[in-house]
Amino acid sequence: MFAELLQYLLSGLTIGAIYALAGLGFSIIYNASHVINFAQGEFIMIGGMASATLTASGVPLPLAILIGCGGAMLVGVLVAKFAVERARNASTVTLIIITIGASIFLRGVAELVWGKDFKRLDAFSGETPIQILGASMQPQSLWVVGTAAVLIVAIGLFFSRTLTGKAILATSHNRLAAQLVGIDVKRVVLASFALSAALGAVGGAVVAPITFSYTEMGIMLGLKGFTAAVLGGLGHGPGAVAGGLIVGVAEALGAGYISSAYKDAVAFVIILAVLLFMPNGLFGKRGTERV
Repeated sequence: MFAELLQYLLSGLTIGAIYALAGLGFSIIYNASHVINFAQGEFIMIGGMASATLTASGVPLPLAILIGCGGAMLVGVLVAKFAVERARNASTVTLIIITIGASIFLRGVAELVWGKDFKRLDAFSGETPIQILGASMQPQSLWVVGTAAVLIVAIGLFFSRTLTGKAILATSHNRLAAQLVGIDVKRVVLASFALSAALGAVGGAVVAPITFSYTEMGIMLGLKGFTAAVLGGLGHGPGAVAGGLIVGVAEALGAGYISSAYKDAVAFVIILAVLLFMPNGLFGKRGTERV
């Protein structure tokens, strides 16, 4: 019984780490621009597809991940520059529709480039399961959790130790005041999209050996990342990380103890409950304090 529970928890933490990265990406962009970017899932897809395709062509894995990450960052900047920035004064609903349209467009381009077939990326360090108190864990799961942890710490240091990070934080607190002290708000928005895209792309690359890569993989990952961000409190970085882990564990427990057929429904039950009973999320403030 304990081994079974532990197995579900380990599985939940693995996929929850990816949801946490996606949720963190949502929060970074929302803080800088107050835009809910539903193209976040496509950044994950680009990272996974590019890494799988390039390694199959003989490119070393680290270089393939860097190229995929760079490509996703470029796409993120283009989305911000030519889709979001041009509709800066539009309503929230209009901006959401624009990002959904960007998501659909990116999936269409990805299908033209890579096709609809699944792409396989080999596990980074073998596939021999690791036994933990009667439960088993794939070595790639350690890569997923470890990479997510390193990225989350790096993002925290970025916001606390660098001028660009502090500029994004200043813009999130008061856009007008940030402009008055000389911060280029447009450049901050571009940087936030690039940073969010990089997080998604790396997450897509490390999870690709577990889930495989295909052009529609970003749909559910993006939606569950949004659920994580809302659960933690939209715009609250640590809350998005906690929300991702909670969603991942809840999904794994639901699939294990109820039915795997309802696995994807768990996230939507969570987001409905949050919107009904806790619209500010677990850690969200009443309006201004964001991390």
